[in-house]
Amino acid sequence: MIRLFCTFFTLLSCVSGATVVNQVPPEHTVKKGEKVTMNCNLGSVTDSPARWYKQTPGGVPQFVLYSYHGWSSPTYGSGFSAPKFTPTHSSQSDYSLIINNVDVRDSAVYYCLTWDRSAKENVFGQGTKLLVTDSGVSPPVVNILPSSSEDVSSREVTLVCLINDVSVGFADVRWLVNGNPVTKGVFTGSAEQQPNEKFKLSSYLTIDTSEWQKDKDITCEVTAAGSKTSKRIKKSDCGQ
Repeated sequence: MIRLFCTFFTLLSCVSGATVVNQVPPEHTVKKGEKVTMNCNLGSVTDSPARWYKQTPGGVPQFVLYSYHGWSSPTYGSGFSAPKFTPTHSSQSDYSLIINNVDVRDSAVYYCLTWDRSAKENVFGQGTKLLVTDSGVSPPVVNILPSSSEDVSSREVTLVCLINDVSVGFADVRWLVNGNPVTKGVFTGSAEQQPNEKFKLSSYLTIDTSEWQKDKDITCEVTAAGSKTSKRIKKSDCGQ
């Protein structure tokens, strides 16, 4: 269901013949407690409301609100209200969503949607990613799983970095070998929400067995909500 909804977003933002909904900026990074303004231009549409949705990684999109330049007040979705979430407009096709006193839980991608009457289609913008940093949040819990003996006997070795209790659904994961960043052989999966409302994800590093045998220092470094943590491992740590 979640994948279908995400695909739904992607398809509707590129409907042939429909108006183009444009959102700016594409990404916001702010500190906890600040105010954020996201802008949405509905293109040629001037007679339909602007709807806003919030989507965290791995989660179902949540309806935030919709507003129209001819209305005296907006309509809110469950769990969203003023003055935290406030819509504004500067013209019949230019709308904004203001989020006051942001918190790390507001970190998500916010989509703007409108109904194009001429094309008879819902059309989504490309989304604005909001990242809220907070130096007071706990850093993620990071662990690296060493390769098994079967991996060591092959031409390549794959290490797994398990990342848990991430305060937001967006995390920057870096792998370093002897302190030098590497990108080749790296794959990082999407975040999933845990029962405690925090997030988890995994990242993988595949290297040549010859490099692993040299007992190099390998680090998985994770940054989320402005908090950074890392875990180091090398072959001699694994008792092999």
